[in-house]
Amino acid sequence: MHASHAIAAGMGGMRTSGDLVGRMQVTRGMRLDQAKDHVAAKLGVSRMDLSDPLVMREVRREHGLGFLRVDELAFPDEPGAIEAKFHIAEVLDVPINCVERFRTRVGSAGLS
Repeated sequence: MHASHAIAAGMGGMRTSGDLVGRMQVTRGMRLDQAKDHVAAKLGVSRMDLSDPLVMREVRREHGLGFLRVDELAFPDEPGAIEAKFHIAEVLDVPINCVERFRTRVGSAGLS
């Protein structure tokens, strides 16, 4: 199921930029071409680079956007799941529910 979904989903999710483009379509109501242009501009890459896993691995690392850890189990200096979502929200300038909820809960506990 996972493999067929990954193939059907298109741009490779976190292997490339499919998750970022999809997020812009959902949160901003952008059409596919518009979402690709927006993400490419925000990341400073070409539209062609958005679907290149080698280029996008470095771009995601540079911006702290997270990536799939398929070749090693531990990347101690790389952002984990929630940290990557914080970076995605910042780079794309979009609200992400779990990020906002995390900020609210941590802020209310006085740990900000």
